[in-house]
Amino acid sequence: MRRFGQIIHVKPDRIKDYERIHAAVWPEVLETITACNMRNYTIFRHGNLLFAYFEYIGNDFEADQKKMGADPKTKEWWTHTDPMQEPLEDKAEGEWWANMKEVFHTD
Repeated sequence: MRRFGQIIHVKPDRIKDYERIHAAVWPEVLETITACNMRNYTIFRHGNLLFAYFEYIGNDFEADQKKMGADPKTKEWWTHTDPMQEPLEDKAEGEWWANMKEVFHTD
């Protein structure tokens, strides 16, 4: 199992919209998250900063991410969420959400 932490900004004028749609995530999107071997997916907000955490239980993260990106309902969901977000300036090439380095963990 691999743990991931990611961050992105939510546009300040879209915070209420972002929280509203995430209060009722489409079932097909949730099914795709599960089918792509992601568990314990959580998004937190502080101001206009979003922090996402999830655990990946699969064997091929890149393939599962491609599978997620090809899912029609997930792609439709992103047409609603992406315009509400602003990637960090220092994100890596090709990232939307910036991946964070894990520096400590305990069970």
